[in-house]
Amino acid sequence: MKVDQKGNTVSIKDTQGDLVSFLMKITHQYKTFEKYNMIMDISHHKNPSIKEINGFLPLAKLHKKNKKSFVIVAQDVDFNSISDKLTVVPSPLEAHDIIEMEEIERDLGF
Repeated sequence: MKVDQKGNTVSIKDTQGDLVSFLMKITHQYKTFEKYNMIMDISHHKNPSIKEINGFLPLAKLHKKNKKSFVIVAQDVDFNSISDKLTVVPSPLEAHDIIEMEEIERDLGF
C-alpha cells in the first residue's frame, strides 16, 4: 500500500494485488485517513469485478457522511454496472478533478 498526501487529499494505491485484503487494511486504518478526501487507486488491477469494487460502498458512504470525497480509480471496468453511490473514474487526474468539484459544491452549501 502506497500512501501519498497532497493538501487535504490522500491517494492510496494498492501494491499487494489482492483487492479484498487492501479493502480490509484501509477499513482498519480508516481513522488515519478520515479527515482527508480519499482516492483509492486500484488501476493496476486488471478487470476488477463489480462485486470487488462495490465492496468499497460501506466505506464510501461513511466517508461521504463525514463530508469528504471518496473516489476510486479503476481501469477496464463497466462503469454503468457500478453502484451510483460510488464515484469511479479511469485516471488519477479525473479523481482530483472530481474532488475539486465536490469541494466547491460543499463550499457553496450543496
